[in-house]
Amino acid sequence: MGRIRRVGPVAAFAAVLVLTVGACTPVGGGAAASSSAPGAQAGRIRLPNDVPPGLLAGLPRSWDELRRWRFADWDNWASKHVFHNPVVRDLWSPDRMDAAQPQQPAPPAAPPPAGDNGTEPDPAPVAAVPVARPYTQYPASGKVFSTAPGGGIGQCSATVVEDPAHPGKSNLVWTAAHCVHEGKGGDWFRNLIFVPAYNSSGAASGGHKATLAQVAPLGQWWADKVITSPLWTVEGGHSGDAANQYDFAVLRVHSPDGGAASLEETIGGAVPVWFDAPREKLSVSAWGYPAVKPFNGQELDRCDGGRPSRLSFDPARPAMLTIGCTMTAGASGGGWFAPMPDGRPALVSNTSIGTSAHTTLSGPYLEGVARQALAYIAQK
Repeated sequence: MGRIRRVGPVAAFAAVLVLTVGACTPVGGGAAASSSAPGAQAGRIRLPNDVPPGLLAGLPRSWDELRRWRFADWDNWASKHVFHNPVVRDLWSPDRMDAAQPQQPAPPAAPPPAGDNGTEPDPAPVAAVPVARPYTQYPASGKVFSTAPGGGIGQCSATVVEDPAHPGKSNLVWTAAHCVHEGKGGDWFRNLIFVPAYNSSGAASGGHKATLAQVAPLGQWWADKVITSPLWTVEGGHSGDAANQYDFAVLRVHSPDGGAASLEETIGGAVPVWFDAPREKLSVSAWGYPAVKPFNGQELDRCDGGRPSRLSFDPARPAMLTIGCTMTAGASGGGWFAPMPDGRPALVSNTSIGTSAHTTLSGPYLEGVARQALAYIAQK
């Protein structure tokens, strides 16, 4: 690929999509299995009986109820599940970032239920390839770092997305729910930061020591508010299941160094989110920082997966998108991009789960609930 003149990060990103995603051959999907559909519990939120009642406060009782939520409903739920993330100066050094463990749920503990639930056969594996440096050409992609309530540090991938309430001045970052919250019976992760264009120059690659300015060329951005699907907070676990059909989150961030410029203004761009994108017309490229061998978390990679197939654990919820991809844990939360009809790249999903053989990745289909979550945090 020739040198891309930096005419703005979205323009450069679009050029990559034209050269890669647009040239992919769509992956065909076979028919789903044909037998009886799952039972009447499909679509119900599986309310746990082994957690304090306070964790269930404000929660809807079904998918039908959640998809009817408006701002006041999201605000009522969020007010009962407050996220606290005070800035801790000098916490995230390059060594500490490098030591963070990649976050990703294990592969599904069981296959999707038998029946006509919308699941299609897995697509063929697609090899991950390195994204051309410097990553400051595509600063909307980066990494999220966090500490767990019980100890330990984690890393994920993430994307700067447009803010519908503040055009051109977004401070919003899209990632996976399991990158910000422990799930069933758990709590929010802490010390959440976003590092756009992490290790853009490659200074930290190959086991080399790098300075903070080298691994975080566009700064560290601290989360001050997070919203995710309420379903993840009560159902999410350590293996793929129906909770992952809503495995998304949005962070609102700020620079601890002050200044009036937003994240979007500082890095030079943000990516729109394409809700209810037509599955059959998508040609998807997944981006992220995989950190389990043969990857090391220092490189931004992508998989040009073509047309996604479907994966569904609960037919009452939107079926997940699945593409062939060899990326490993650490790519979680990374953006899935597809060109819109006008040619602009847009985010259509994020990495949620993969197979144990690292042959496919699956991400949530972003529809009304995801749209409402983004609108809520934008208005707040």
